[in-house]
This record gives sequence, structure tokens and C-alpha cells, in this order.
Amino acid sequence: MTDRPRLAVIGAGPAGLAATLAAAADGVRVTLVDSAPEAGGQFYRQPAPGLGARRPQALHHGRRTWQRLRAGLDRQLTAGRVTHLTDHHVWSVERHSGGSGGFTVHALLGPLQEDGVTVDADAVVLATGGYEKVLPFPGWTLPGVVTAGGAQALLKGGLVLPGRTAVVAGTGPLLLPVATGLAAAGAHVAALVESADPKALVRRSRTLSALPVKLAEGAGYAARLLRHRVPVLVRHTVVEAHGDERLTAVTVAALDAEGRVRPGTRRRIACDTLAVGHGMLPHTDLAATLGCRLDGVAVHVDDEQRTDVPGVWAAGEATGIGGADLALAEGHIAGRSAAARLTGGRPDPRTWAGAARSRAALRGFFAALDPVYAPPAHWAEQLTDDTLICRCEEVPAHAVRTAVGELGAGDVRTVKLLTRAGMGWCQGRMCGPAVAALTGCPQTPARTPFARPVPLGVLAGQAPDTQTGPPDNPPDGKDPHDD
Repeated sequence: MTDRPRLAVIGAGPAGLAATLAAAADGVRVTLVDSAPEAGGQFYRQPAPGLGARRPQALHHGRRTWQRLRAGLDRQLTAGRVTHLTDHHVWSVERHSGGSGGFTVHALLGPLQEDGVTVDADAVVLATGGYEKVLPFPGWTLPGVVTAGGAQALLKGGLVLPGRTAVVAGTGPLLLPVATGLAAAGAHVAALVESADPKALVRRSRTLSALPVKLAEGAGYAARLLRHRVPVLVRHTVVEAHGDERLTAVTVAALDAEGRVRPGTRRRIACDTLAVGHGMLPHTDLAATLGCRLDGVAVHVDDEQRTDVPGVWAAGEATGIGGADLALAEGHIAGRSAAARLTGGRPDPRTWAGAARSRAALRGFFAALDPVYAPPAHWAEQLTDDTLICRCEEVPAHAVRTAVGELGAGDVRTVKLLTRAGMGWCQGRMCGPAVAALTGCPQTPARTPFARPVPLGVLAGQAPDTQTGPPDNPPDGKDPHDD
């Protein structure tokens, strides 16, 4: 095994697992690096073994697929073809300088993230997933207000209800499993508040019907909502959360055709939990540091899932939000392509033809869904001046509005310099959409040298023989991926 090519796969969700198994099966040594204590990512998140869950499958999707992935990973671990590094939080990936090729993955070890660890590899697959888009509103910082994914993580990983009476709100397909999961676990779901218009789905029925399995999945969620008697409010949005020390109620209102709150439609719903989500954004920190091209907010890849940086592949939500099935297809293609190129051959697309067909169908499906589940166009109009935009630095909306209206800021970076919005622990990942909306400019990925905060002691111990940024320009007519 010591003379086989080395591939580092970052992220052990659906895309990372699929890439790992495909590459290992084709003769490559794989180091799977992940920040979680167990493989699976958010989608296949499992309850901690010590909780003694009697029916762990009850709150999980794609149980059979997960069992197949888990069994495959166990076989490769036993055979020594895969090394799985859990609790390893990657903060940077660097290319070796001097034309030697290869990469060094820098990670922090353990829950305290104080010890530095490095992994050397000949190539890298970025399967870093995505994170939730957070849109603030008055009262969103109250205890009891959580993201939709956060509520789902509590259920899946901790078998914990975030509260007894919940409102699930926002927009996007994720709201369905969150609402049905909370209801099945014993919570009273007072309302599912969806800002999208169902008529928009009907107008895209031809495209959506190309994947009947997805339509059946949606129908199954609808049936469960009916069974649990969950009221569904479409073309509605949460405009305010109420409470002193914690959440006690939310105010929702109907939206007009332009995405503005309709006068006279506000209603108050008592609850102790609000699970709110407005979609997801790709994790692109590591890709941007390596100099990979971004298409909007996602990593650009070719038909083999290669980025434009030689030796770097990307798969899953990092290349565009599309769910677990799409991530599995992209991960499989990335692993097969990386293995073929690392072992000196040319990839044969016939070896991943099925995955390619699935990828094309799923990308088309989610391209049709994306505009339907966009947040309301005028959501920022509901932000009062004292609504916190950046929680890390406690920057209110009026500070951002002043920076734009009175100080002449016309982009997110200038607003950041004038207000400190985005300078905190999350480096703008949470407040970025809100700052962009108030500034009147498009959402762009946060570009930072590190994917997470790093202790100075770890930085001091790094050897200066690596580099970041785009690859050197190749000679004319030469494919940089062939280097």
C-alpha cells in the first residue's frame, strides 16, 4: 500500500463517502478527513451510541443507502485502503511549492481544536458540504430560535426536541423533513410557514416530473403533515419573534405577488421553538484558498468533477446545493476520475455512466426548484433599525444602513470595514446574506485565508514550503490537469 497514490477526501458526508469508496476500490490510498466523530455528514447523522436509540432509522432518510456506505467504508478500513480521521477540523489545504506536486491538508484535532495535524496527499477531493443561509428578522436572537438544520441535528444526533410547541418557517424542501420529524418525535408543530408559492411548482411540472421519485418523496411528506395535523401557511413569512428571556410567540404574515408583507394579514402564533431556514450555501473556503474558480457561490467543476486547479476535485453541496442523491453521484464520479488520473490512466466515463445520468437529472430538477424557493424579494424591509445583523460583532441594521446611505459604502467589504459586520468568529458566513441585501449587492462567498480560527501556536509550527492561490499559467495549448 505504501507505493500507491494518496488521495485526501475532505468531508465524510454523502459526497465524501462516495468518493472515498470509489477511489479506494480503484487502487488508491485514501485519507478521509472529517470534523465529526462519525461518518455520515448532516444527512446521515446518527445518534451517539451511548444514547441507546431503539429505532435509529425513524428520523433518518435513505437508511439502506447509509448502511451500504457504512459497510463499504468498514471493509476498506479493515483492508487498510482507507484511513478515517474523525474530529479533524480542516482549516487550510496548500499546494506544495517548487513544482513537486502534491498537497498538505492542515487540520485541528479534537473538540478543543488546539493541536495541529497535517496530511500529505497527491490529490484532494473537496466534499465540504454546505451551511444554512441565515436571514435575520426582529427577535431572531431570542433563545428558542434555531435554524431548521439545527433542529434536525438535535433530533438526529441527540434525540432531543428543541421545544414542545414549534413553528417551522422559511422556504425550501428542508422544512418538510424538519416539520414531520419534530411532529413524529412528539412536538406540537403549530404551523409550517412557507414563503414560496405552490403555483410556481405547477408551472415547472414538466421538468419536475422527470424525477417521479422526488415527487413521491414530497407527497409522502405532505401525507405525514396531514396525519400530524400540521397547519401549512403558504405565501407567508415570519416577520417577528416575541419574548423577554426566551421565545414565546411569532408573528407571521401573508406575502403579495412581489414578496412584500400584505397589510392586515399579521397573526400571532404561540410557540417555544422557531426552526427557520431559507436554503443553504456551499462551503467554498478551502476551494477559494486554493484558487479554484467559483461560479457565483459554488465551486466550478467539469464533467469529471475537476476544478480548474490541477489535482483538486470537488463534489456535493460545494459545487451547488442539490441534496444527498446528487452528492452521491458527484462523489462517485470524482473518486473514479481522481483514481484513474492518479494511477496514470485516462478516466473512462463509461465507468460512471449511471452516476452521470443521475447527476444530469438531479441538476435539472434542482435548477427548476431554486427560483421557486428563493427568499421573499423584499424580506429586508422587515428589518427594524435595532435588529442585529452581525451577531458576532453585535452590529445592528441601522449601522449598515448608515454605512451605505451616509458614508457611501457600495460593497460588502466596505461595509465590513466601516461597521465590523463580518469580522467575527464566523467571518461573515452567517451575516453575509443580510449585509449584501442591505448594501444592494449580490451575495458573494466570504474569502478568508483560513476556513476556521486557528491558534497562533499551530500557525507558528507550519513549515513554509507550501503555497496557496491559482496554479502557474501552463504553456499555451496544454491542459493544466495533465501536469
